[in-house]
Amino acid sequence: MLKPSFSQLVKNSPILPVLHMESTDDAINVSRALYNGGITSAEIVLRSDVAFDCITAVSEQVPEMNVGVGTLTTPQQVKDAVNAGAKFLVSPSFTKTLSTAMLDTGLPMLPGVVTPSEITQALELGINEVKFFPAQQYGGASTIKALSSVFSNVKFCPTGGVGPHNVAEYFAVKSIFAVGGSWMVPKDLIAIKDWQGITQLSTQAINLISKLDKCA
Repeated sequence: MLKPSFSQLVKNSPILPVLHMESTDDAINVSRALYNGGITSAEIVLRSDVAFDCITAVSEQVPEMNVGVGTLTTPQQVKDAVNAGAKFLVSPSFTKTLSTAMLDTGLPMLPGVVTPSEITQALELGINEVKFFPAQQYGGASTIKALSSVFSNVKFCPTGGVGPHNVAEYFAVKSIFAVGGSWMVPKDLIAIKDWQGITQLSTQAINLISKLDKCA
C-alpha cells in the first residue's frame, strides 16, 4: 500500500473530477468551484498544450485543492508532472516501466487496468489501488465485482461512463473506493464561466454519494 494511499487522499470526497482545461484561468476557477462544492481532489488530464501550466497554477493559486495529473503514458511525463506541482498521478494504462516511475515519486498514484494480468502485475509491484478504465466499455460494475472475487485485496476507482445514472451501482461494489468522472464540470458551463453552476453540481454529486453511505 502506498503511503499516503490514494484512497486516503479522496476519503472525504470520493469523486475524482477529470478536467480537460484549455486555460490556466479556467483551471483556477473550476478548481475553486469544485472545492466550494465539497470536492477536494481533481485530475487535470494531459490533453492540452497548457495542462502542466494549469496544474502549476492550481497548485499555487488553489493550494487547498489536491490537484493531480491524468493521462500519464511516459516516465518523462511523470517527471514533468512532479515539477509542475502535481499532488497525485493517474495513468489510463499499466506498464511496469511507467508504474515504477510513478511509484518512485512517492506520490499517491493510480495505474489503469482492465484485465486480471494487469492487476497481477500491479500487485507484483506492491500496488493494490488501481484505476479501472474505460469502465463502462469493459463491463462496468459487474466486471469489477467479478474481478474482486479473485483479487480481494485490490481497490478500484472506475472512470469512463460514470455519472449520476449509475454511480450507485458502482458504489454498491465494496472494492470501489472512488469514481472518476466529469459530469460536474460540463463544457458548456466552463464556456460561459458559470463557476457557481459547477459548485452546485459538485455539491449535488457529493450529496448523492453521501446518501449511498459509501466512503473510502
